[in-house]
Amino acid sequence: MSTPFRYTFRVRYAEIDGQSVVFNSRYLEYADVLITEYWRATGVQQTNLGELEFHVVRAEVDYRAPIRYDELVEGRVWTEKVGRTSIVTCMELHGQANGQGGDDLRAGIRLVNVHVDLDQGTPQPIPEEVRARLEA
Repeated sequence: MSTPFRYTFRVRYAEIDGQSVVFNSRYLEYADVLITEYWRATGVQQTNLGELEFHVVRAEVDYRAPIRYDELVEGRVWTEKVGRTSIVTCMELHGQANGQGGDDLRAGIRLVNVHVDLDQGTPQPIPEEVRARLEA
């Protein structure tokens, strides 16, 4: 892995459960935010290819420690693999309780996205321009 893309956000009140920790389904929402920011930073969203459509076909979350209300979270994102029609993206969520920094791994997330043709509903090859940006 090369140096991962990093994006920091703060946990909002609406994201916690009755035990004052982030509700488990929110981790995949965080993954969605992170991959959006990662693809924006790599230029995948700014290609001249028109609409690109990717669907999540697999999502894995490994929970390690709770994330709490108002905590800063640093997401780290990198491309693990670019296949013919799919992309494997890895993410880590690192907690920074009370803004103190640190390197406290809270969760690991792995997503498999497939490039699809919406009209046909079938996988499509990933354009070379997208592949080059993600492999750079």
